Amino acid sequence: MHVKIFSDKVSLGKAAAATGAGYIRRALAAKGNANLVVATAASQFELQDALIAEPDIDWSKITIFHLDEYIGLPADHPAGFRYNLRKRLIDRLPTPPANFFPVDGNAPDLKKVIADLGKALEKHPLDVAFIGIGENGHIAFNDPPADFDAEDPFLVITLDEVCRRQQLGEGWFPTLDDVPKRALTMSVPQIMSSAAIINVVPDLRKAEAVKNALEGPLTNMCPASILMTHPDCHTFLDDASASLLKRKP
Repeated sequence: MHVKIFSDKVSLGKAAAATGAGYIRRALAAKGNANLVVATAASQFELQDALIAEPDIDWSKITIFHLDEYIGLPADHPAGFRYNLRKRLIDRLPTPPANFFPVDGNAPDLKKVIADLGKALEKHPLDVAFIGIGENGHIAFNDPPADFDAEDPFLVITLDEVCRRQQLGEGWFPTLDDVPKRALTMSVPQIMSSAAIINVVPDLRKAEAVKNALEGPLTNMCPASILMTHPDCHTFLDDASASLLKRKP
């Protein structure tokens, strides 16, 4: 695990984008394409802004997946992850990506959605995963206790209340009752299959989860703790999210 701490979100986002862009360029140089999965939480906004501005990336040769989506939320809902990823990243790229595989949480057959995404991931194995850590230690929507041995690339899950309250606290929904209770999420093994992971975690409200993930035991009660076992994971923190760490780089 490589850990870096920054004084503010903008510096954090720029550094994370620069590191991720380096992996993208190397993949493009080595095999002519690159495959990414991207998170869409508010904590990722500065990263996405900086990634768009990175030079010498041919986005027309890049395939993009996203981590998760609510089940039953309209595709154009402002809190929807498909909507946000298009608005904040896909539509702002200098050129359209080669492929974008949205997670359809409104499809009548979610098993088919998962199977289709699995086939796409087999064809486009992940080079870089841009992720974050939730207040409850989740990665994507793999809330505790997370399944570290899931066989499917995506899972239908029930969101725990801490996770749902995080979405409420970030201003995505007017009341807790409006926050969906189910979602589709990329599984932990699928995230861990990425050649490199760029983990972006600002804000004081994430400090406890960061401490547990980086300095606690490996446990599915803190899903992000599994990132410590990845051979090439880079975690980017700000002073607030790193404030509870006993060992700082």
